[in-house]
Amino acid sequence: MPFLIAILGLLGAAAIWWYRLKYMSDAAREVADVVGRVQGNIRRKKLRNQAALSPLTAIDDPVVAAATLITAIVAEHGPVLPQREAVIREVIAQIADSQKKTDEAVVYAKWAAAQIDDTTIVIDKLAPFLRERLDLHERDDLLRMLNRVAQGGGQSLRIADQRMLKLRQKLGFEVN
Repeated sequence: MPFLIAILGLLGAAAIWWYRLKYMSDAAREVADVVGRVQGNIRRKKLRNQAALSPLTAIDDPVVAAATLITAIVAEHGPVLPQREAVIREVIAQIADSQKKTDEAVVYAKWAAAQIDDTTIVIDKLAPFLRERLDLHERDDLLRMLNRVAQGGGQSLRIADQRMLKLRQKLGFEVN
């Protein structure tokens, strides 16, 4: 009989420890799930912040950058109407290699300009990119292209002096 009580005691102790280990592993799994969710939230927030600027950070071609910059500045005055888009296509076609590249640059520029509400952000991100890849004459041509687009397309637009000043400064021109 004492032997039977000892075996029952051992089985009872084993059952209690098994239950405790199971409970502890469930608790550890819950902690791991919470940590994973927190890490996922941090990653998603970082991706959301990157996605806010992704139309601009994805640009790696000066032609697309120029089209996006011009379109964003022009779109600041309202939607880009077909007449104005035709002028944008015309000036971009002068610097693009092909009609396909012109179409891609203008379509991407319209989409990117619609995604970014603040033109200052576009200037801050794209002007240094263009300054690195264009020589002085090409940067001056970019400003002339912007003026042609602003003057063309039916109704003439007046680009704010502050925008032009900031753009000239970011492109590396001397500003008085």
